[in-house]
Amino acid sequence: MRNFFVACAALMIFLTSAPVFADDDEIQQLESEKAAYDEAAEKARAAAELIQGKIDSVSEFKRQLDADAAEATAVYEERQAALDETISRIDENENKLVEVTAELNAKHGVLENRVRDIYINGQISYLDVLFGAQDFGDFLTRMDLLKRVMTRDAELVAEVLQYKNEIVEVGKQLEADRRIQEELAAKAEAAKDVQLEKVAKQQALIDLMQNDKDVYDRQYDEMIASSNEVARLIQESKYRAEAEAEAQRRQAEAEAQRQAAAEAGNITLVEGDDGGDYVMPATGGGGMIWPISGPITSEFGWRTHPIFGNARFHSGLDIGGDYGLPIHAAQSGVVIEAGWIGGYGNTVMIEHGGGIVTLYGHNESLAVSVGQHVNQGDVIAYCGSTGNSTGPHCHFEVRVGGEPVSPWDYL
Repeated sequence: MRNFFVACAALMIFLTSAPVFADDDEIQQLESEKAAYDEAAEKARAAAELIQGKIDSVSEFKRQLDADAAEATAVYEERQAALDETISRIDENENKLVEVTAELNAKHGVLENRVRDIYINGQISYLDVLFGAQDFGDFLTRMDLLKRVMTRDAELVAEVLQYKNEIVEVGKQLEADRRIQEELAAKAEAAKDVQLEKVAKQQALIDLMQNDKDVYDRQYDEMIASSNEVARLIQESKYRAEAEAEAQRRQAEAEAQRQAAAEAGNITLVEGDDGGDYVMPATGGGGMIWPISGPITSEFGWRTHPIFGNARFHSGLDIGGDYGLPIHAAQSGVVIEAGWIGGYGNTVMIEHGGGIVTLYGHNESLAVSVGQHVNQGDVIAYCGSTGNSTGPHCHFEVRVGGEPVSPWDYL
């Protein structure tokens, strides 16, 4: 009992006097950096929101300009369409005028031929034609023919001249319409160009502000990313400090337990040439024996990994030894694994019943196979440094229900 209180007192003294591994200065510096990044991100966000407000305002004004420009464009297109239609009608009328002029020239030719015949053959009196009839029926016939000729001659000239005059009048009206349409179309085009220029200026302003906003958005993203990275570093620093503190606590607890056990006579501690404690195999209160004689090079619990350099939970005890030294079964049981297991290298696992399994890792070679029954003390492997290892040793684990527990409680 006295030894128990001595061990507890030693543990309390260690825990209260143990140094804090957290680098407060480093954490404060990181927190200051994070605060600076957060402040810069907030400024960038505020600037981006301010510019976005301006963009929204200008965009609303531009939408009105777009509507005005669309209306002006529609008016211009309507005027231009009317002008194009007028020009098309002018072309059509001119074509008709050409056709009618050709027809009038042809009819004039007929009249000219008639006059030429009268001139050459002499004047033929209408009365001579009538009185030259053989009978009254012939007289009526000649009279009807003369009437038709006279009427047709008059109609021929009148129709052609009237049609030509109509075409000329239409041409004059179309020319007047074209001048009006050209003036209206020019004004509409000028109004359209003014509106489109206004729209282009507003769009250029929006593009400029959008570029500025994109710059602030990128700054915000960069500051937030930097802040998150610093936050991660702070958490890692705190976690590392907590892990190191926990490793120190567990190591102190294990040390206190070993000291108590040594004073109670359960194990023997022999000081080596290097000043370290060498644990000699002995049957302890837990019923298991030590698999190999050697120094404890790494305790059970949290530690800084010797290879990867980060804080990791060490699920067993590392017992130093030389290459080829025999590894003994800590307790009788059945071999459930004998082979290569990842970072453990060549590994043996023995089931002892009650959900208890022991594990022996980093062996140079194995001396048992799966399914084999072994007795306490039997040689099951030979010490080595396979897997993730920095030197020859035996990594010894005790697992209950699959979870690693402190081997000190079973040795």
